[in-house]
Amino acid sequence: MDKIKWVKNEMPKTEDKYLPLMNQENMKKARKFHKSFPQYSETPLVELTQMADYLGLDDFFVKDESYRFGLNAFKVLGGSYAIANYVAERTGKDISEITYDTLISPELKQEFGQATFYTATDGNHGRGVAWAANKLGQKSVVLMPKGSTKMRFDNIAKEGAKVTIEEENYDECVRMANDLAEKDENGIMVQDTAWDGYEKIPTWIMQGYGTMASEAGEQIAKAGKRPSHIFIQAGVGSLAGAVIGYFSNLYKENPPKMIVMEAQAADCLYQSAKAADGKIRIVDGDLTTMMAGLACGEPNTISFDILKNHTDFFVSCPDWVSAKGMRMLGAPVKGDTPVTSGESGAVGMGLIATVMTDPNYKELKDQLGLTSQSDVLMFSTEGNTDPDNYRKILWEEE
Repeated sequence: MDKIKWVKNEMPKTEDKYLPLMNQENMKKARKFHKSFPQYSETPLVELTQMADYLGLDDFFVKDESYRFGLNAFKVLGGSYAIANYVAERTGKDISEITYDTLISPELKQEFGQATFYTATDGNHGRGVAWAANKLGQKSVVLMPKGSTKMRFDNIAKEGAKVTIEEENYDECVRMANDLAEKDENGIMVQDTAWDGYEKIPTWIMQGYGTMASEAGEQIAKAGKRPSHIFIQAGVGSLAGAVIGYFSNLYKENPPKMIVMEAQAADCLYQSAKAADGKIRIVDGDLTTMMAGLACGEPNTISFDILKNHTDFFVSCPDWVSAKGMRMLGAPVKGDTPVTSGESGAVGMGLIATVMTDPNYKELKDQLGLTSQSDVLMFSTEGNTDPDNYRKILWEEE
């Protein structure tokens, strides 16, 4: 069985110029926009008190994104907010003037015209972009990497998108989608990874993800707790940058320990942290992992800067960690609420449980400072977006 790898973040700090992107003011704007959707409701923050007791923690909280907008994953928060900002900019409005009703109005359609939103996806992001484009009467084109499942393909196609599965990995699909967008005079690339010259839309996407983080921040405070540790998974790192950026702003003086987890097959952030020189490392090849949402080998340059300054540890996780987490959340300790968590959502549960119970990882447990006083927060970012594989992992022997 492959081992979990980890490294303490000793990358040189920067001027931290991107942290204000995730401040309270920007989070309020994103939250206000999302609240205008008829599909909006806060997703649950599930308190697993029996699990905390079993693992030897003070308390354990899971933000359950399987309820988000009926789409079974958090990603729609980013795509919808980026599209709204783009429409606002094109029509000379401020984002604070844009609501769901404004976006779907015939008046705005006439003023804005027709656009085609291009993106690359493992499934959840593309479905979110296609859903938002469909609701707004716009077009979308979605490229998926090889190995993408039929269920995820079908879910995107149902939203009216033109979808293809390419014989390339995720990062190559991003380049292909961007080329198509550049050749289309009404095309716009909506991707949650940034590179030099492409930063505005990824920033809006990260701010959209901030709605999930700000909900969790308020919910855990209402429960009378303050997280001592936050575990967040990363593909390109946009989600991790959003969550860590939000909580670093919220708890400026005394932030929680921040732990970023990746799929071992695509652990570009871990490799970058291991090199410790502050430069991005890229992982290429097929990036084969069941954690499809984390199968990204090239980090988002904006979020990488936030992560360099505010992440405590980077952890590289083999697939078995996520499978263990899926089973534990789906069938928790008696008395706790089950959480349907997919392959990219459950890695935090598998890691925390392993660190707390497996003596082979005592050094990591000690380094993280996980004790009976710890209040842990993790994010289950998707439900069973691949139902066949979800059942196979939970119901059948490995």
